[in-house]
Amino acid sequence: MENYEALLATLALMMGSAWASGINLYAVLLVLGLGGSTGHIDLPAELAILEDPLVFWSAGIMYFVEFFVDKIPGVDTGWDAIHTFIRIPAGAMLAAGAVGDVTPALEIAAGILGGGLSATSHATKSGTRLLINTSPEPFTNWTASVTEDFLVIGGLWTALNYPIIFLILLFIFICSSVWVLPRLWRLIKIILTRIGKFFGLIKAESADIVTSTIADIKTRDSLAMLEQLQKLRDMGVLTEQEFQTQKNKILQKDNTM
Repeated sequence: MENYEALLATLALMMGSAWASGINLYAVLLVLGLGGSTGHIDLPAELAILEDPLVFWSAGIMYFVEFFVDKIPGVDTGWDAIHTFIRIPAGAMLAAGAVGDVTPALEIAAGILGGGLSATSHATKSGTRLLINTSPEPFTNWTASVTEDFLVIGGLWTALNYPIIFLILLFIFICSSVWVLPRLWRLIKIILTRIGKFFGLIKAESADIVTSTIADIKTRDSLAMLEQLQKLRDMGVLTEQEFQTQKNKILQKDNTM
């Protein structure tokens, strides 16, 4: 029973630190570092470095900076873009360290899972914030940023104290992200396309290409219909007059498009 509980606690710490790192890495380092140094959190030896005052105070300073930067529309998106190269590798390293003294294969597996999970939470956060930035008022940014801070701190607390509940909630988050991320990406592409057209980065020829492509599809459909009519005429199903009548209708329809 003790081994089962220890396994759940390790798994929750591993997945919790990786998931939260994708949202706010510095909050994770600060919480784990302070909690470990004060004895409230029992960190594995591989993560004991987080208890060093130099580490968690540095994390605290960066969290203070991110707390304000993350609430400025537009600037938060740039911050997220830069931290794509920081949060995901850090999430993988924290996950690998959270499993403790195990075989190298298990550490690598934990790192892969942690990196994937932190990438998922980071993509969900940054994509959502990019959509929120389409609104001119700043209140939604402030609300989203504060909510993310509470999610990180509350998620870590739940992972450390109620690992089963956290793992269930994490499973729900992953399922939701699988459904949400493709839709977020489609909306983001629409927004970026409009921005590109507004600033002239996307040339008007793109619209001409789309129009010509649609016209080509319609033409091929019309040819297929004419071929079918001709086959029916050759089989004797349609008379020559009926064939010409239907042919003229198709051609007239193409001319009106």
